[in-house]
Amino acid sequence: MSTIAPLWLWLVFVAFVLAALFVDFWVLKKQGAHEVSLKEAIRWSMLWVALSFVFNALIWWAIRDQTGSVDMANEKSLEFLTGYLIEKSLAVDNIFLFLMIFSYFAVPPAYQKRVLMIGIIGAIVLRTAMILIGSWLLAQFHWILYLFGAFLILTGIKMWLAAGQEADLEDNPALKLLRRVLPVSRHYDGERFWTVENGQRIATPLLMVICLIGFTDVVFAVDSIPAIFAITNDPFIVLTSNVFAILGLRAMYFMLQAAAGKFHLLNYGLALILVFIGGKMVIIDFYKIPVLLSLGVVLGILAITMVWSIKTTPPSNRTEK
Repeated sequence: MSTIAPLWLWLVFVAFVLAALFVDFWVLKKQGAHEVSLKEAIRWSMLWVALSFVFNALIWWAIRDQTGSVDMANEKSLEFLTGYLIEKSLAVDNIFLFLMIFSYFAVPPAYQKRVLMIGIIGAIVLRTAMILIGSWLLAQFHWILYLFGAFLILTGIKMWLAAGQEADLEDNPALKLLRRVLPVSRHYDGERFWTVENGQRIATPLLMVICLIGFTDVVFAVDSIPAIFAITNDPFIVLTSNVFAILGLRAMYFMLQAAAGKFHLLNYGLALILVFIGGKMVIIDFYKIPVLLSLGVVLGILAITMVWSIKTTPPSNRTEK
C-alpha cells in the first residue's frame, strides 16, 4: 500500500524513535530501581505528548512541501492526530490490565519501570510487523476491511458487557500455560528474570510478568490496529500514530496508577469507540465519515465517560458504604 510520506520523513521517524528509546533507557539506567512519583510521571507524559505534536507538525510541513497542497497536509496531520488519540485512549484499557498483572504478582513499584520498558520495545516491534502485513493485505484484499470492522464491533460489544465485571487473572490461558512449562520461584531476585534455588535455575515472578505483558500487547494490537485503518490506509500514518502512542505508555501507566479507580466508566466509553470505528469501516464504501467528525466523536465519548466517572460513585464504593 502506497504512502504519501517522503523517504526522508521515514528516516526521521526511525531516528526519532531510536533516540527516544535511547534516552528512556539512559534515564532508566541512571535512576536505577526507584519508585516513580506522580509528579515525575506527569512530566514525562507531557513530554511524550508534546513530542507527538511536534512530529505531527513535521508531517504537516513535509506533506505540504511534497504535494504543494495545504489541504492534503491538513488531512494527513488530522489523520495522525485522530489515530494517535484512538490508540492513546485504547491504551488506557491496556494500562488497567497492567495494573491487574502487577497487583496479582505483587511486583514492587521499583521493578515496574523495567518491565514496562521491555514491553514497550516488544510492542513497537510487534506493531510494526502487524501494520506492514495489514497494509499489504488491505492492498490485496479490500474486503478484509469489513472483517476488521465486524471484529471491532463484536469486541466493543464484548467490552461493554464485561465492563462492570472484575477480571480474574487465574483464568488467563497464557498464565496457565506458563505455569505448566516453567518452574517459577515464589520470591523476587531483584530485577532478575532467572534465579537459582536448590541448585536449579528457575524463573522469577518477574519473567512471568514480562510474558503476560507481551501476551496483552498482542491482544491489544489485534484490537487497536484495525481501528486506525478505519481512519487512514496510509501505512506511515498508521505506524507513526501507533508508535507515538506506545512511547508514552510507561509514563502514562504511572500517571493513571493513582487515578485508576476514578474512571470506572471509561471501559464503556472505549467500547462505544470500538463500535463506532468498526461501523465506520463497515460502511466505508457507502459513506466515508470525515476525519474531523471521527475526532469529535472520539473526544466527545472520552470526555463524557471521564466526567461521568468522576461525578458517580464506583459500585465497589457504594457497596462499602
